[in-house]
Amino acid sequence: MTLEDALATLRALAEPGRAEGMAAYHKQNREVIGIPNPALNDITQGWRQSLTLPERLTLASDLWQTDIFEARIAAAKLLTQARIRPDAEAWALIQSWLPDLDSWAIADHAMTAGQKRLSADLSRIEAIEGWTTSESLWTRRAALVATLPLAKKSHPKAGETAARERVLGWAESYVSDPEWFIQKAVAWWLRDLSKHDPARTAAFLDGPGQGLKPFARREAGKYL
Repeated sequence: MTLEDALATLRALAEPGRAEGMAAYHKQNREVIGIPNPALNDITQGWRQSLTLPERLTLASDLWQTDIFEARIAAAKLLTQARIRPDAEAWALIQSWLPDLDSWAIADHAMTAGQKRLSADLSRIEAIEGWTTSESLWTRRAALVATLPLAKKSHPKAGETAARERVLGWAESYVSDPEWFIQKAVAWWLRDLSKHDPARTAAFLDGPGQGLKPFARREAGKYL
């Protein structure tokens, strides 16, 4: 499938009048086609099933480079799959997108793809730790979003428990970060952790988490 074919397919899914509302909601200056998310899910699922891995990698890269809102989300969805073997190129491509992250919707879709690659190889947390000191708030935030599955494990293995504690260390360093999206990401991580390890979540909130902004503390402790 060529990039031109893919874009033509995406544009055919546009709903009249939807693009303007989406652009305003997501605060996008880039082109927004106006595609409902279920339709985008369906088309990218079909592409994942029909394209070879090299074809998917090429298409994902090309779609991302268009800088079209739905095209970038489609690029991420093309790589959001647990079983990708070999997956080194997919992981490299996802990391190459970090400097371009500038909005929560695109960033979260890209890092959902990243979650799958971390789950496939936990050693990738070493690379992710480097994101935590980036000047870009979106890259710093991506470190928490990419590691979110670690917060959702009820019975983590020893390596997963160690990785979880490592991420909580990052979260502690984020407590004083004034950026709303960083505070929200810390709260999101802790909120999900609280469903599986409420004691550890409470300990964080009673310790370094006291420095979180009030809205973030409320969100983090929502299920405690």
